[in-house]
Amino acid sequence: MAKFEEKKFNIPKLKGISEKNIEEHLKLYAGYVKHANLIQTMIEQYRQVDDEGGKYSAAEITRRFSFEFNGMRNHEYYFESFVGGPKILEENSELKNKITEEFEGFEKWLEKFKSLAATRGIGWAFLYYDPLTKQLLNAWVDEQHLGQLNGCKTILALDMWEHSYVADYQPSGKKNYIEDFFENLNWEVIENNFKNAQ
Repeated sequence: MAKFEEKKFNIPKLKGISEKNIEEHLKLYAGYVKHANLIQTMIEQYRQVDDEGGKYSAAEITRRFSFEFNGMRNHEYYFESFVGGPKILEENSELKNKITEEFEGFEKWLEKFKSLAATRGIGWAFLYYDPLTKQLLNAWVDEQHLGQLNGCKTILALDMWEHSYVADYQPSGKKNYIEDFFENLNWEVIENNFKNAQ
């Protein structure tokens, strides 16, 4: 079985989000990659144990895999969105036109998405594309894996776990972190995610 590889991200200096916070956050991401690989190995080991305990252990660690795997992939979308520095979403872009059409304006979508990101508790705010219905969907994902939309493609992922902002913003600064995320966003990356999703 192929091993998952830790990606490297060339992230420039960001507004509001410190280099130290990014450095620590990347270590967390590396842990998800490591544990996704570890679980795959352990599942095979437990399956070779031909008793009730081995079967139980294999089943339980299999449940854990989605947490580690999605933690890895979610962070890859998140960090990739900073690479290359902030770039605006062009007025005539396909994604901006799609958002405007479906949400009755880009600013209305942005307001809804920021409100979603401010949901109480830990999790992620996602913009997905559903290739079956050809529509964009906002969704909240608890932790890393509860609420992922099956079959949908990730366009934008905003990490709302406290580790992503508390060191720089304090617990009360969630709203400022959300605003700065969009100030730092490279919309060319997000546009490319949309093109690849179709």
